[in-house]
Order: sequence, then structure tokens, then C-alpha cells
Amino acid sequence: MTERAAPFYCPYCGDEDLRPSEEGHGAWECRACNRAFGLKFLGLLAQGLTSGQSTAGSPQGGAS
Repeated sequence: MTERAAPFYCPYCGDEDLRPSEEGHGAWECRACNRAFGLKFLGLLAQGLTSGQSTAGSPQGGAS
């Protein structure tokens, strides 16, 4: 995994004109709506899928 992954679009206006902010790691600026926002990776979920597991037969996975 890379140390710095770039967002593809602004979470406020949806535009793709994003630049890294001078505020620090994970801070971005949208030039379209003039907003600044931050991104932070929190970690992996404990209940995540394992290899070979399918959601098709699970109660959460669809119609019965």
C-alpha cells in the first residue's frame, strides 16, 4: 500500500480539481468549490470478508 493515496473527487462538490494542501498529511484542497478537507485511513474492519467467502447466501446479502 502506498503512503499517500490521492482522492479522485471532492466529497463536497464532486469535482476532480484537487491539490494537496500545505496543512499536512492527508489534507486536500478543491479548487472548484474552495474547500479544504482531510482524509485519514482508520484501519481494517474486523468483520471483513475472508478469501473464498461469499455474501450471496448470507442473511444480509439479498432477497430470500
